[in-house]
This record gives sequence, C-alpha cells and structure tokens, in this order.
Amino acid sequence: MANRSKGGRRRSRKRRSAGPAPVASGSAPGASAPVADTSGSVPAETVAEAPAKPLKRAERAQRAGRAPARQGKPSDDYRAPGSVGERPRPPWHPFPLAELLILVGLVAVAIGAARGASGKTLLFAGIAIVVIGTLDTTIREHLSGYRSHAGLLSAVPTALVHGGIALLLYELGAPRATWVLVPIAVDVPLFWVLLKLLRARFADARRERVFAGQR
Repeated sequence: MANRSKGGRRRSRKRRSAGPAPVASGSAPGASAPVADTSGSVPAETVAEAPAKPLKRAERAQRAGRAPARQGKPSDDYRAPGSVGERPRPPWHPFPLAELLILVGLVAVAIGAARGASGKTLLFAGIAIVVIGTLDTTIREHLSGYRSHAGLLSAVPTALVHGGIALLLYELGAPRATWVLVPIAVDVPLFWVLLKLLRARFADARRERVFAGQR
C-alpha cells in the first residue's frame, strides 16, 4: 500500500506540471510569445506627446509676424558721438582734400623730424598743413551744427597768439621768464572767451538743424 501511495503521488505531480503558455486569441498557432523591449527606446506615442522645446526669440518674433531686432547698426547708419543729421559735405566733394592735406602734412613732419636741425622748415610746414586740413573739417562741422569742436577751435588761435607774443618778447630782448608767463596770462582769458562764443554759435546751429528735421 505504501508503494502504491508513493506511485500515485508521483503521477499526480507529473499531471499537475504547467503546460505551455496559452496562445493569445487572434494569433497564429505557432507564433512565439511577445518579448519585452528592454532597448530603452520610447514608443512613437510618447514622442508625439512630448512637449515642444521653447522657441528662440527670432523664431517667436517671426511667428508673431514681426522681424527680429537687429543686433547692431550697419556701417551706413554710423554716427559720430554727439552728431546730429548728416555730415556736411565740402564744395569739392567727393575729392578728399582734407584727408590728403593731413596725409601730406604727416609725411612732411616725419621727414623734417628725421633730418634734425636742417629739417625745421619742413617740420613746421608739415604741422601747418596738418592744422589746415583738420580745421577744414572741424570748422564746417561746428558751424553747421553737426558736431561741436569748440575746444579745438578755441585752442588753435590761442596757441597762435601765445607763439606770437613769445616770439615778440624774444625779439625785444625780454627776460626768459616773460616768454612763458606773459603769454599764459593772455591765453587763459582768450581761450575762455573763444570757447564761450563758439559754444553759443554751435548751440544756434544745432537748434536750426534739429528744427529742420535733420535728426
């Protein structure tokens, strides 16, 4: 009896062993069971539902119907600091007379300085040419109200007066100290008066330029 009971238990265990997995309805009889995807890829539905990245500023502006703001001004719109309107043109435009004068003057200054004592005449001539070329532009810009050059225009005549007084004192045989002190005593009030007058003249020209709609 003991042997039979053991044999029966063995048969029952064999009969209770799990059979093959049931086939899903609608699938082929020989099809294998689906395998889980462990590659880490995201389904298409999840990608479609992912939120869109924030648009850049230029794209948002383009979609809104307006052009994005320019990062900088082009070279044609450049204006010198403190200027208003267009630069006044000389009567000989487009010939660059002032630029050529400054270039020739600088070359003369360099050659005269290299020659030493024998090149003093060329040195001073070059300085005069550079001053003339500079004044040609600054006077036109100042008097037209385009840009103020009151300080430079006041300093040039003051320097000429200073040099003239010093040279006169030298020719008269005055003491060396007077060559410096006397011109300085004249320079300060002269420069102040010229600066005040030139500023007032520029203010009037700038006001006329602004009222004329040239801003």
